[in-house]
Order: sequence, then C-alpha cells, then structure tokens
Amino acid sequence: MSDHYYTQSPGTKHDRQQIEAALRGHQLRFVTDAGVFSKTGVDFGSHVLLDALEVGESDRILDVGCGYGPMGITAAKLAPGGQVTMIDINERAVALANENVRLNGVKNASAIQSDLYERIQGQLFDTILTNPPIRAGKEVVHRIFEEGAKLLKPGGSMWVVIQKKQGAPSAEAKLEAVYGNVEEVTKEKGYRIFRARKEQ
Repeated sequence: MSDHYYTQSPGTKHDRQQIEAALRGHQLRFVTDAGVFSKTGVDFGSHVLLDALEVGESDRILDVGCGYGPMGITAAKLAPGGQVTMIDINERAVALANENVRLNGVKNASAIQSDLYERIQGQLFDTILTNPPIRAGKEVVHRIFEEGAKLLKPGGSMWVVIQKKQGAPSAEAKLEAVYGNVEEVTKEKGYRIFRARKEQ
C-alpha cells in the first residue's frame, strides 16, 4: 500500500523530477518527488485558485497543506513586500518547498513541517490559502477552516479551492458557519474558489 501525501514521513521510494509552470505571469520551476501531492505537474485546482487570488503586496500569507510549494511561492511573488509561511504535515513536501523557494530565487517565503497549525500558534496572517487534503477526511478539512479563523487578522481572508464532487457544498456551509460570510469567487470545470472573510 502506498503512502498518502498527507502522511508525515512518506516511505515511498524517491522519484525526483523537475517541472515548470506558468503561474500568475511568473515562469516557475519546481522539484517534485514521489509521496507528495500532484508530483507530475501543478494541479488544476491550484491554478484556478491562484488565478483568482487577491493579495496585498505586503501581506502576511499562510499556505496550509503546501505540498512542494507552488501556491505559496506564487503568493510570495505577488506580495514582494510581505512574508509567506507554508505548512504541511509531510516532511518530504516541506523539504521540497524550501528547495523550491531557493530554486525560484524567493526571499520572502519558507516552509515548516506542522500538523495543521500546531507549530505556528500565536501568529496572525492577512491571507490563508488552502487546497485542502480532501482524502484526509472532512474532519481535517473542517479543522483547517475553524482553526484558521483564529490565525487571521480582522478583515483577513481564507481562500479555498475544492471540487464540487469532493464536497464543495458542505465546505461552503462550514465556511459560512465559521466566518459568517463566504463568497464563491469563481468556478471552473467543477472546481470552486471560496473566499471567507474574518469580521473586522
């Protein structure tokens, strides 16, 4: 049985490769490996979220479940005066994300191994991004929404990408329950982008 990408220490044999992706006008390169999410190319859902994403150029940004770093690194390019923190439970993914930060010449981003938010308690962010690990189960996804609210500054936003067939309606309802408001920013080929704002 192969390891899931949301495993802390994947035992899968290494299969390192380098991919390229054009994200928000930036041509980026990423080293990927077996045992991480979407190793053969940046997944469509992340593309859709990044195309919709609005951030301030000095925002503090958190990427939850960062994988090898495509969303967080792109966000760092969009917020050159800000700081991006990327977190993932998967140690292999975190090592790759930090390698990819260096590979793309990014100075304002770093990745930390963390089981959800356990290692970043007490920090506050303007923006949280997540392409949540649906296969980890609804409880994990809902914890990302609930616990993330405590780490957002007043007026800050959580951006979520989720497929309709993988639970977008229940995710939208949970975001509404936690934040009191949620906007469907865009949808494309079954993927929906939600933005939930924390009250001022």
